[in-house]
Amino acid sequence: MGPQSGNGTGSRTRAGAGALNLLAAPLNVRVLKALEPGSSALSDLRYATGSPPQSTMRLYMSSLSGIGAIERMSRREFPTSVDYAITDTGRDLLQVAEVLEAWLRQSPGRSLKLGSPEARNAIKPLVEGWSTNIVRALAGRSLSLTELDRLIPRVSYPSLERRLGAMRIVGLVEGHRVEGGSTPYTATDWLRRAVGPLVAATAWERKHLPETAPPIGRLDIEAAFLLAIPLMALPTSTTGKCRLTVEVQRGGSPVYAGVSVCIQEGKVTSCAPNLQGNAESWASGSPRAWLSRLDSGPTEALEVRGDATLAEAIVEALRSTLSKPR
Repeated sequence: MGPQSGNGTGSRTRAGAGALNLLAAPLNVRVLKALEPGSSALSDLRYATGSPPQSTMRLYMSSLSGIGAIERMSRREFPTSVDYAITDTGRDLLQVAEVLEAWLRQSPGRSLKLGSPEARNAIKPLVEGWSTNIVRALAGRSLSLTELDRLIPRVSYPSLERRLGAMRIVGLVEGHRVEGGSTPYTATDWLRRAVGPLVAATAWERKHLPETAPPIGRLDIEAAFLLAIPLMALPTSTTGKCRLTVEVQRGGSPVYAGVSVCIQEGKVTSCAPNLQGNAESWASGSPRAWLSRLDSGPTEALEVRGDATLAEAIVEALRSTLSKPR
């Protein structure tokens, strides 16, 4: 894998995918962690990261410099020599790495270490599933390969089958053959917990690469809510219907995306991307406001109406779900 890899034929990069691709490359992680304590000469840095070929090292350093994660600094005593240092952008990317590594530790079977080939092989199918909307589709309900093929026509059947196979191998989805020969695929809890690093990666992109990062779209928002909400822990006193909406731009005009959630005595009884009908409460805001609030930002960043207690309980439960595991 190079410094940043694409997602293959039939898919496009979605919000958060670029940052996760960067962290899937072991050498990117090694470089950032090696520079975290302080600046380093390229020769020392190369040794500290496992002595990769010089051409490979230059490629990765150029990529990280290009996004502003590291910077070159000339040595005063030796004008022809330079040191490399991590920037605030790079430090913030390491914070995303912490969230990603916490998720990797929860991998079914055994804990994975960020920067290892095994971690790369788990992150890649997550990113491809996210970018092809497989994750969005399975976040809502179990689906067979044939049903996914109808829902995602721009990705070929063999490509969907290959991606599902990769996701199944690493534990992101489960398949159970049923009578009639079809195999419904279901999102595992580990895939649902991947919403944490996906949201952290998206927030990093919006902060540090706002001009080049993919916009946050309706399907991204629906997927994030549908993944996270079944994992929420709510007080048993929490009951009611709440609408969670995000304002996104489409063709210069604002539109709303999100979900309606029904809670009965602390249990989620339904969650659907349907913003119609009555609700006791709702929380609404821009993508930036939601990202800020879910990262323990100010409550006033979101507009809350109706039963504020219900809305705040759900938003707080979402924030807790997305926070880094201890």
